[in-house]
Amino acid sequence: MNIALWLERIAQVQGQRPALFSGTEMVADYFGFYRRAMQVAGWLQARGVAPGDRVAIFMKNVPDYLIVEYGIWLAGAVAVPINAKLHGREAAWIIENAEAGLSFASPGLSEALREAGVEEVICQSSPEFFAVFEAEPLDKPVARDAHDLAWLFYTSGTTGRPKGVKITHGMLRAMALSYFVDVDQVTGEDAALYAAPMSHGAGIYSFMHVLTGARHVCPPSGGFDEAEIFDLARHFGRVHMFAAPTMVKRMVDVAKATGESGEGLRTIVFGGGPMYVADIVEAVDHFGPIFVQIYGQGECPMAISALSRAEVSDREHPRWRERLGSVGRAQSVVEVMIGDDKGQPVGPDEPGEIMVRGDAVMPGYWRNDAATEKTVVDGWLWTGDVGSMDADGYVTMRDRSKDMIISGGTNIYPREVEEILLEHPSVAEASVVGRPHPEWGEDVVAFVVLAEGADLDEGALGQHCLDNIARFKRPKSYYTLTDLPKNNYGKVLKTELRKALEEMEND
Repeated sequence: MNIALWLERIAQVQGQRPALFSGTEMVADYFGFYRRAMQVAGWLQARGVAPGDRVAIFMKNVPDYLIVEYGIWLAGAVAVPINAKLHGREAAWIIENAEAGLSFASPGLSEALREAGVEEVICQSSPEFFAVFEAEPLDKPVARDAHDLAWLFYTSGTTGRPKGVKITHGMLRAMALSYFVDVDQVTGEDAALYAAPMSHGAGIYSFMHVLTGARHVCPPSGGFDEAEIFDLARHFGRVHMFAAPTMVKRMVDVAKATGESGEGLRTIVFGGGPMYVADIVEAVDHFGPIFVQIYGQGECPMAISALSRAEVSDREHPRWRERLGSVGRAQSVVEVMIGDDKGQPVGPDEPGEIMVRGDAVMPGYWRNDAATEKTVVDGWLWTGDVGSMDADGYVTMRDRSKDMIISGGTNIYPREVEEILLEHPSVAEASVVGRPHPEWGEDVVAFVVLAEGADLDEGALGQHCLDNIARFKRPKSYYTLTDLPKNNYGKVLKTELRKALEEMEND
């Protein structure tokens, strides 16, 4: 089944329901939302876009994002969402790898794509984009099977290049339906607020809100602004939003400083990084029982485990603090197991790799069989995360077996930054690690061995990074070493670097 049929069905019987908002201004009801999406589908088909073809979206959080995305699906094509924070060259690489023949982009981002050599770009403010909505709507949605690709999501890999996760219509349907069982209920009176990137988890949560005819609200800022969120929540009421733990902490800090109570916030689902127990306790104390935790990956989007609203708010259970430090229990559509290095289950509370299988797990990576064979073995997704499971099924993450840095809920892989640093003539060797940060969770620190005769110029290295990768990936501090610590096989010992960093920070 084509996942976009949910939009057609709600438009048929409740087309007058308010659907899309830019701030407090309604942009479209569900009939208008569906018709415009069908015009996008018709326009794409007239341009020769066939079922299975990839179409990229490099846009900020605006109502047009959903219209374009659902239009792509109605045409049977595959959406390739790209984080609007990425550098134009990074976005261009994704577009090339996905073989996306066409890209929709926000003003500013479209110029960045063209500068990076992308030719077929439709800017949201251009006459060509407006002409899309003069096209004849598609007669009917293109049929899709559960195994057909719907969303090609690029997540950074340890090789330094992002990998395309193949997300099918069936995976999205399983995730959305399990949401009602494991995460939260949604009604037509609710409003989804898109303050986190729609290219990621926030956008994935559009499906259950479309299915029930809820409202979709894009902040005028196009992103995360605490005061704006509080104002919109108060205006709309019954607001749902997805937030990274760092966003939750910032909302609490601002609310306490300004006297905001969080009126109108019904549910905040948090995930995408570690949430400290003290921080979520403080959040519940201030805002009340509105929080739900989920754990997922691009390879099993938003659907590995969940810690319910009641469990996040519970302070009576004898083990409530331990449970609050977990990521909850397996969601309904998957099995979760903690495995040893051979994939065999370990006992309760023993550490191992978190493994998951089920209808929400990806079939593999886009044109990367080697990575797929390493990551999905006998149907089990090896997450790369180290954790344990207690006798009651609560999963606690202990560490990341990969070297991923999570800053503000966004994944940063050190290899990407290291490769850029090594392109600079003053850098002979480089290794990047994460440093704990009170607001963002982690920030990026680089250890460099300078080329012979070179001096450390942090400004030049910073500008070099800005010219090649997204700003949020740029190292915030640099440390010079005569040699990087390595093992007998020549692999850099990042554990030693983290230890040295901790000692330096504490001096």
